[in-house]
Amino acid sequence: MAGAMASPELPSFEDLDVDNRRVLVRVDFNVPLRGQGDAREVTDDTRIRAALPTLRALIERDARLIVCSHLGRPKGKVVDDLSMGPVAGRLSELLERPIRLPDEVVGDGVTKLVNDTRAGEIVLLENLRFEPGEEANDPEFAKALAKLCDAYVNDAFGASHRAHASVVGVPGLVRAHAPGLLMAAELDALGRLVDNIARPFVAVVGGAKVSDKLGVLVALTERLQADDAIVIGGAMANTFLLARGSVLGGSRVERALLAECKRVFAKAAARDVRVILPVDLRCGAALDSDDAQVVAVADGVPDDALALDIGPRSEANFASVISAGKTVFWNGPMGVFENPVFAAGTMAVAAAVADCGGYTLVGGGDSVAALNASGRADDINHISTGGGASLEFVEGRELPGVTALASSN
Repeated sequence: MAGAMASPELPSFEDLDVDNRRVLVRVDFNVPLRGQGDAREVTDDTRIRAALPTLRALIERDARLIVCSHLGRPKGKVVDDLSMGPVAGRLSELLERPIRLPDEVVGDGVTKLVNDTRAGEIVLLENLRFEPGEEANDPEFAKALAKLCDAYVNDAFGASHRAHASVVGVPGLVRAHAPGLLMAAELDALGRLVDNIARPFVAVVGGAKVSDKLGVLVALTERLQADDAIVIGGAMANTFLLARGSVLGGSRVERALLAECKRVFAKAAARDVRVILPVDLRCGAALDSDDAQVVAVADGVPDDALALDIGPRSEANFASVISAGKTVFWNGPMGVFENPVFAAGTMAVAAAVADCGGYTLVGGGDSVAALNASGRADDINHISTGGGASLEFVEGRELPGVTALASSN
């Protein structure tokens, strides 16, 4: 995809001197929780597990670890139900070693705890977003974090599209820094979607909103070539169908983006890129309906119904296109897959991507959750931990966290 952003040259994780040194590791432990108070628990530890190779490598090299992450959106205030306690508990189980959790992000108590930490021991800082300086990229907060460490590792690819203090501020203040193993793997895998692509390239894009994916759709239409394909499902497909004159009943649409959808069609047609839309839909009266009605797109969705999944003919069409792909990128579900009645389309796509003989990459929390539910995660070449970050990378936009590691080198 000519014109896409090339990954900058980054320092080496293997060359970083960490022996008995304090190493601040920015991870993405923004995981789903359930319950309240002391009963809270992690319901999906995928992101925690993804960081384990980096943490274990640092432990083996006798680093003194200070791990930090955001969790949820506390908006600069302490929110008890967004404390890192459950995350610390799960991390301790996975690493089979104790995790020290201070009751604040920075401060004298944290400094003493970190300085008392010995080689191989781990401190997990409290939720970074309890501090307003994190999202504001406040220089003073970045300095407070930097003072805790002798070296810095960014292994939070999923947060690296955010210009936050722990992501872009700290590497400019700590001379010894590098990407972690997960970050390096993400950049290498996603690089296969923008450089020296095996074709045909098939992008499968779903989810609720065109507005969330418009940037990457426009970028793809400008970079893909003849016989490549963009497959569009989920509620966002409704707006594209409406732009082609289909009747969508009470389905969710973004009328303000109809002109943009038409622009995507025009750009794709100019480059002989195929845009594949649903030809039938599973409809229901509400998101929690226990019954689905299949309607052909040509016949239209009834006024009292919502399009909530692609239909069986669309599943077959999508699978046929995906199976022929030499490179396949999937981001976003095909429908309301949380409701089993409207999960078939997403599961069909999961199976098609898993069965594809080409290089396959899946990104986005919902897509990964669906893939895990399908039991086919092991059949995917790379599962990205960064939904928004992976989209912005494919779109060709600069990722501030990656740029900070390179420019500060």
